[in-house]
Amino acid sequence: MNPSPSPHLILGGARSGKSTYAEALVRTFSPPYRYVATAEILDEEMARRVAEHQSRRGDSWRTVECPLALSETLVQLDAEPAPVLVDCLTLWYSNLLLRSGENRARVSVTALCDALSSMRSPVLLVSNEVGCGIVPENALARSYRDLAGWANQQVAKACRAVTYVIAGIPIALKPR
Repeated sequence: MNPSPSPHLILGGARSGKSTYAEALVRTFSPPYRYVATAEILDEEMARRVAEHQSRRGDSWRTVECPLALSETLVQLDAEPAPVLVDCLTLWYSNLLLRSGENRARVSVTALCDALSSMRSPVLLVSNEVGCGIVPENALARSYRDLAGWANQQVAKACRAVTYVIAGIPIALKPR
């Protein structure tokens, strides 16, 4: 596998294999590897998911927890260029929406896209495709789905490569 173009967005549904695929792409670069985690551990289920991801990655990864200030964190990490995996954008969108509202969330997504354009480090970003299901019945869920759909479009435009992973199979959407 050749090193991935950067930035690179990896999309897919829940448990589609997108994180595993993204980790394999990051490993095409030389270490050290940085993992920017947007999740906050708020319950036992999330704690198990985080532990699963950490054990799969191993000791060659440095984890940076970043529930909100993603563009700023990426710029700081880029001071010492090394491969970066952001997992996952949809949790970040949720964090932004719940804490700052939709307008501030959109500003943060635009700032992320601006930061991606100047990164020297290889950056891979994982995000869920949430728009393939039914229309949610409550306003917050609809707002989240709409924000995630818009944000994924913006990040995809800012990336040199976009891959969709379904059933563990990567499908290139934007040329690698």
